[in-house]
Amino acid sequence: MDPEQQSINYARTSVGASQGGTAFSAPGMLLRVLSTIMPFEQVPGAGETFGASREPKRSVQRAVFDARQRLTSSSGTKASFDFALLDDYASTRLSATLPLLGMVVLLCAFAMVWVPWTAAALWGGFVAMGNLGVALVARRFKHENKTAFNPARSTTTFVLAETINGVAWACLPLLGLAQQGGDDLLVLIFAMLLVGMASNAFATRTLPRATWMATLPPTITVCLMLLAHGSVLSFALASVAGAAQFFFLYVSSQLQKSEIETLKHRAEKDSLILDLEEARTMSDEARRHAEQANVAKSRFLATMSHELRTPLNAIIGFSEVLKSELLGAHTVPQYKEYAGDIHASGQHLLNLINELLDLSRIEAGRYDLSEEPVSLAAIAADCQRMLEIRATAKGIDLQFNAPANLPKLWGDERSIRQVVLNLLSNAIKFTPQSGKVVLTVDRSADGGQFVSVKDNGPGIPPDEIETVLSSFGQGSLAAKTAEQGAGLGLPIVQRIMDLHQGRFDLFSKLRFGTEVIATFPRARVMEGLAPVVETRRRLEIYSEAG
Repeated sequence: MDPEQQSINYARTSVGASQGGTAFSAPGMLLRVLSTIMPFEQVPGAGETFGASREPKRSVQRAVFDARQRLTSSSGTKASFDFALLDDYASTRLSATLPLLGMVVLLCAFAMVWVPWTAAALWGGFVAMGNLGVALVARRFKHENKTAFNPARSTTTFVLAETINGVAWACLPLLGLAQQGGDDLLVLIFAMLLVGMASNAFATRTLPRATWMATLPPTITVCLMLLAHGSVLSFALASVAGAAQFFFLYVSSQLQKSEIETLKHRAEKDSLILDLEEARTMSDEARRHAEQANVAKSRFLATMSHELRTPLNAIIGFSEVLKSELLGAHTVPQYKEYAGDIHASGQHLLNLINELLDLSRIEAGRYDLSEEPVSLAAIAADCQRMLEIRATAKGIDLQFNAPANLPKLWGDERSIRQVVLNLLSNAIKFTPQSGKVVLTVDRSADGGQFVSVKDNGPGIPPDEIETVLSSFGQGSLAAKTAEQGAGLGLPIVQRIMDLHQGRFDLFSKLRFGTEVIATFPRARVMEGLAPVVETRRRLEIYSEAG
């Protein structure tokens, strides 16, 4: 084969691919050009991969942060919980100061029945001073600057204050030394010990070391006093006091665990709120990038429309001149066929560019409707006549049904014509030879009007309907046929129907065919008004005489 014939065959292969293939298809070329101006976030799967790669990194960072918090915590939980626990301890101590002082006064008054008032007042003064010392330390903690918070120093200060308070409570056996009473005095001291342990254990529940130092000294001194008494009752009371010590420590530890769990749940809630805020920020950022990319795409298409159409019009015009042999017959007969291929390819590419521009204008909100009263039946009839030749060439029976005296619609004639042409051309394209396509215009059940295109073609698989209705989406049948498009026909129809406040439906069944219905709302139907009949009253003249 000579080099000239090889170049001709290569050119014809490229032309055929531009009409129906994938390697050199015009939509693919345009999409590749568009992809060069789209940012990284618009590449399919890029955002998901980026977001997925962030999750393991965030999990590792969170685990490292939690480990660091536990290692630097003075309470063995988290460093961020230390301040909350100590703050709760200080608040509880401050709020319980007056009730505890009142309880001490009542205990002293009750003890005066068995012991001298001087001994009771002395013990009450020690305990009151211990409680006031703890309250002063808690008050100073509440007024400290949080930025200068030192958990170890604050914990040590509280433990020392509670130790002094515990030593004051440990002076309870002095009441027994001041007055040698019987078993009733032992019971009184035991009861006062239980009241003191319960109150201190509850007030120091978020600081276990403080609980130990506030309750252990009085328990030891009272138990030693009871054991030294030597009676059966004193042994029993000492045993109960020791058991009560461990019981109140257990209750205090459980209360601390409950408080820590509450802090954990609160921290998790705050973390979820922060994650939601971050996700919303990322979503807003992604939406902003998407909007910028969409604006860039629309500007690019608007700018390139003139640059693409001008050479295409020249190619189409000169190829038509060559095809029609206006300047004389070709010396080589194949040149006329090649010119026809060039003309068909140019027309195909021009149609694709027009569809891309229409879709971009619709997405950018710049697709303005020029609305006027139009006849849906007349538009459908014109479209049927325009495509009848193509249907006849494939041996397809194209039928048209429309009732007479159908009211007009208020809409854009050009866009409605585009809807009917897209639906009809799709049906003819995918219906096999000797098939049947029925175009119907009629009133809908709600009073509107619809245009229906029904064929007996191969149909669309249910899992491909969503793909067919998406932009640039093509089903398996479109991938196999030699007559392809950009996959923009049905998306443009959907957008145009949305602009008309209408509805678009697609029903398909494999091996039985497809039906597409574009329905216009009742509000756009211009119903004829009944004529106004005015009845004139007959003129009556009365004489003045009567």
